[in-house]
Amino acid sequence: MSKKVEFLNSLQGLNEADLLGRIKEDEVRLKKLKFAHATSPLENPMSIKLLRRDIARLKTELKNKQKAK
Repeated sequence: MSKKVEFLNSLQGLNEADLLGRIKEDEVRLKKLKFAHATSPLENPMSIKLLRRDIARLKTELKNKQKAK
């Protein structure tokens, strides 16, 4: 199975509060990664792109759960 599918399956069991917490954690991680990349190049700069996409997926899942109410 691909990482994307595994990630999406792991989101199914989370409630809104868990999703919000995870979004905030990942946004902090993204800021740290961007800062680290600005000061010295990261070994894998694609990690920034992948983290941004994960945050978008989390936000989409949160919107879907809010709509379902």
